[in-house]
Amino acid sequence: MGQVRINEGIEGFEGNGSHQKTLNHYKQGRRQTMKRSTLLAVLVAISVAVALFCSPLDAAPPKDKIRVGWVTSLSGVNASGVPVTSGNVYTMWVEEVNAKGGLYIKEYGKKLPLEVIKYDDKSDIGTMTKLLEKVIMEDKVDLIFSPWDTAFLFAAAPIATKHKMVLLGGSGGAQKLKSVIQNYPYFFQVLNFSDTQLPPLAELFSQLGVKKVYMAYIQDLHGIEYRDVATQEFKKRNIEIIASKSFPLDVKDLSPLLKEAKASDADAFTGFLYPPHAFLAAGQAMEIGYNPKAFYMTVGPCLSQFRDAFTAKGIDGVMGAGAWNVKSSPGAKEFFDKFVKRWGFEPEGWGTLFYYSSLQFFQQAIEEAGTLDNTKIRDVMATKTYETALGPFKFTNNIFLNHPGEVGQWQNGVWQVIDPGPKRTAPPVYPKPAWQPPPKPDKK
Repeated sequence: MGQVRINEGIEGFEGNGSHQKTLNHYKQGRRQTMKRSTLLAVLVAISVAVALFCSPLDAAPPKDKIRVGWVTSLSGVNASGVPVTSGNVYTMWVEEVNAKGGLYIKEYGKKLPLEVIKYDDKSDIGTMTKLLEKVIMEDKVDLIFSPWDTAFLFAAAPIATKHKMVLLGGSGGAQKLKSVIQNYPYFFQVLNFSDTQLPPLAELFSQLGVKKVYMAYIQDLHGIEYRDVATQEFKKRNIEIIASKSFPLDVKDLSPLLKEAKASDADAFTGFLYPPHAFLAAGQAMEIGYNPKAFYMTVGPCLSQFRDAFTAKGIDGVMGAGAWNVKSSPGAKEFFDKFVKRWGFEPEGWGTLFYYSSLQFFQQAIEEAGTLDNTKIRDVMATKTYETALGPFKFTNNIFLNHPGEVGQWQNGVWQVIDPGPKRTAPPVYPKPAWQPPPKPDKK
């Protein structure tokens, strides 16, 4: 009604000059009032928008822990290899982080402890892939740890990328995976493998005078790729391959193969295999008296348990994939001592320093990202360099390249790096000393 009355009054003023002046003054005041009202409305709208933008509704939801999914082999053929390689390192790192209150995440303004959600893949790739999907989709974890085994890692990479979850590679590596790594931007290869380990081994054999080699390998991705790269590298150096024989993952007796290798009179034996096979091969080689000038196996010799099972003298001169020791970097000795204190035995001489250093890198990348958004964490990891126990750690096209060594050898109970070049910690022992089987326990 007020607006109607105003309009009626305006009509009544029309008629003479004085009234017209009054009307003009009224209209001018009216326009100024409307401008002030419009400006006030705009300011109120801006204030409301700012308040909403800065309100708790738009902040990160409350969080009291970081959930980490870990699908690994707690049973089956791979189970014995997990704790003595990457498994204990992951566990130790989680304990260290939580002892300090957790990881500081700027997004939440505080440190958050780690909670590990672990599943047993039973050493089966199909089970692993299903459980990895489950831990990501159903358990809604914030981060994931790597499964164990080269073939498992190969199967996990596309799943991690599909869900945009960073997969920090652990125990495993494959030339095939490296060739397609550009398709998996969330996967980061940590461990060295065939393409960096076998050229130095072949060069070492050439320098030592190895002329003939007998190759044995497991029937999986690890064994096949090492066989293929070794074949190329040995041929480049005119080292004759007497035989190249495969065996199944669940093999229980390698004596027929070892007897054939002994009869071949090859200078060197190479086995591309996993810890259970390494223990089996060494024990049965001792039993049949097979002692070539060089005895090399990939996963197994680097374990302190391997040395302890057969005694330091018993396996003196055995070579294996790796490699690092306490001389490899300033932080290597500190890590070695911490590991021994926590677990009561020495860390293996191939991957443990890699895994621990990669987790130190991971921690710094997460904290620099300031969020649990895996895409933002991935972007930091792809470009940054951080100091770790191993030394400066960075990824080049998602692959870690600053390896402390490639070939190791037991010498007087110490795992030494024997690569040709500056990373060597001791000269190689060749020919390998004779086996000295451990004393058999007294029968009561």
